[in-house]
Amino acid sequence: MYYYREGGRLYASLAPLSLPLAPAPSSKQKENITILFSREPLSCRTSFKVADAAQLIAEEDISWLDFSRLPPASLPDDPVGEAIRTGMLRAVNAGHPRWREAPSFFFDKKRLNLLALGDVGSTLAIGLRLLGGDVLSSIGLCDLRSDVMRRWEFELGQIALPFAYDDLPPVSQVEPQDLFDCDVFVFCASRYVPPVGSQVEDVRMAQYAKNSPLAAAYARQARKAKFRGLFCIVSDPVDPLCRTVLMESNRDESGVIDYGGLFPEQVLGFGLGVMNARAAYFAKQDLRFASFLQEGRSFGPHGEDLVIANSLKHYDDALSRELTQKVVTANLLMRGWGFKPYAAPALSSGALSLLLMLRGEWHYSSTYLGGIFMGAKNRLTPGGPEIESLSLPDKLFERIQYAAEKLAALQ
Repeated sequence: MYYYREGGRLYASLAPLSLPLAPAPSSKQKENITILFSREPLSCRTSFKVADAAQLIAEEDISWLDFSRLPPASLPDDPVGEAIRTGMLRAVNAGHPRWREAPSFFFDKKRLNLLALGDVGSTLAIGLRLLGGDVLSSIGLCDLRSDVMRRWEFELGQIALPFAYDDLPPVSQVEPQDLFDCDVFVFCASRYVPPVGSQVEDVRMAQYAKNSPLAAAYARQARKAKFRGLFCIVSDPVDPLCRTVLMESNRDESGVIDYGGLFPEQVLGFGLGVMNARAAYFAKQDLRFASFLQEGRSFGPHGEDLVIANSLKHYDDALSRELTQKVVTANLLMRGWGFKPYAAPALSSGALSLLLMLRGEWHYSSTYLGGIFMGAKNRLTPGGPEIESLSLPDKLFERIQYAAEKLAALQ
């Protein structure tokens, strides 16, 4: 192990680094350590919490969802090994030209700005106002329709607890040019929502062509503002739009990738929460799926390549695929009744998952994993993002792998 110091910080690496860092002896005292590695920028997260020693030697991909599929690696008997054991080791990709700027996550109250107050955005804002007082210092509302923005600031401002008028986060209107003057930006904008009664089978992918240029425009605005907060996508299709935002923010004016925009871990997609909640709903309706409530998991995109596992301990592929199909087609069922399915997504994928994320708690969202945004159980930690790793049955892993390949093909 090689050790370095800069600005009072202790760094380590598995191999000598060609960086202007001063070599240093390892520390006998307990202190925070950052381990540096070198990979192609945007091929992986720029920073993350190290949960297993194998992550220090293995390329980042979906195998990180199951550490038993990674090359074996033993914990070193030194400060780095101790930091991994105590969950205190942060890894940073020194191959990124701006690696020193890689974001760190601290869990104080955040200023949140939300774009677009349609059905989803307005419902999500209600959830944040009611439930976000512990983690939100303010909620900014923006919509290109000034009357709609004024309406929701007026409405939400009148939601209050009696005799505790400052317990809920304050709400204000935000002009478009000030959207990125915040810690958390929530993107709920959409240029296309198929009307109820349309024959579109996969509504989310039908939205991609229309919503991708819109997301790209705000990604460029985030770049111009040198935004260092979290860029959270709620609009469909969540996972491909996350990729669009990341890549477009890192292009210069001529379209060349220059790594001057958002870091991968700054972009998060919020679509899997409602799919997991729908699986729980159906598991409560049919005892055949009941194991999901205690042993199940959800993976993958918010769409047709979703992966629901009925149980990790007693995985049943046929039963899991049946439950997955129920979840994937729930939107169409609601549309068949003549209604737009937006309340559950706005709250389960949106407000509830966003607040869990800001509290540093486990939740479902899409995070960067080896070049794609993959939905899985994860959390933010002071050391960076951490994705849950489990022992996954082969048939389940094959389904996740197929979903990952489909996501990669969209790039």
